[in-house]
Amino acid sequence: MPSPTAHPFPPAAPPHLPTAGAVTAVNLVKVYGKGDTEVRALDGVSVAFGRARFTAIMGPSGSGKSTLMHCLAGLDRATSGQALLAGVDLTTLSDRVLTQVRRERIGFVFQAFNLLPHLTARRNITLPLDLAGRRPDHELFQHLVTELGLTDRLGHRPSELSGGQQQRVAVARAMVSRPEVVFADEPTGNLDSRSGAEVLAMMRNSVHELGQTVVMVTHDPGAAAYADRVVLLADGRVAGEIDRPDHASVTDALRQLAVGR
Repeated sequence: MPSPTAHPFPPAAPPHLPTAGAVTAVNLVKVYGKGDTEVRALDGVSVAFGRARFTAIMGPSGSGKSTLMHCLAGLDRATSGQALLAGVDLTTLSDRVLTQVRRERIGFVFQAFNLLPHLTARRNITLPLDLAGRRPDHELFQHLVTELGLTDRLGHRPSELSGGQQQRVAVARAMVSRPEVVFADEPTGNLDSRSGAEVLAMMRNSVHELGQTVVMVTHDPGAAAYADRVVLLADGRVAGEIDRPDHASVTDALRQLAVGR
């Protein structure tokens, strides 16, 4: 395999944005507060995330990585710029339509699992489809629960599952509706190393075997090494990217970012 290619400090001009991007930020700006308390969390971010690819977003604390993901996922409104999902600008949608888009076209995996405690694992997995009035694809459902090792846990409630099992339920829930993109925010942050590796391997396999698009925010170079590409942020701007990342290339790029601040 070719060695990882890192570009930690590209030219200031925004890169060409491929039209095949599943989700794209165009000159995205997000400002919190006003006057002396103003914080510019995103400062003109332009970046595309390709279809059927696993991309990690990384950067120092306060770099804007979670804000970028939240704007692209329709969880937060950008101050200006565009957040495009398959060409549809989420910033122009009404709250009602945006809620529908999030439910039907976007999957989420969060660090805190966010499972409903009174529902079984099966019902938690199918919840997005239940809310949309759709029936699950039986073949896809079986594939997901088998690959994630949940076949004998489907009747259990979250309190009866380990942390790793709960996160695997959350991964299955995010993917069971075949969303156009799955966003994962620090998905292994509450897991031990073995459980985290299992979740990351499943997300990578969903990209390479099912054609899923996954965008993950993480601070962990080991987690980022599962991705096909790493996008680096610093001070609310794109600071570079790494193709075919491994632990060493990610660690080195983050060290260069820290030195350059």
